[in-house]
Amino acid sequence: MNSYETIFIVNSELDEEAIKAVVEKFKGMIEANGELDLLEEWGTRKLSYPIKDKNEGYYVFVHYSAPSDFPMEFERVFKITDEILKFLIIRKDA
Repeated sequence: MNSYETIFIVNSELDEEAIKAVVEKFKGMIEANGELDLLEEWGTRKLSYPIKDKNEGYYVFVHYSAPSDFPMEFERVFKITDEILKFLIIRKDA
């Protein structure tokens, strides 16, 4: 199992329940495939530059451990989820 950090930005124009559902979806994926260490919801923040014509996004930071093949699947799901504006997955050195 490797250690990873992920930041993803959810479209902040969604209602609160929809944002929570997106966060829970990805939290559930991590818990099903690895071990969740930390999940911080940073809330709505102004973006440095417009992404998909949006100026604000809901930031979520996650630290977790998972098998080495999990980030590829995680990335695939991020890409097909319309509510995600941007994401970054980083493998932490041991």
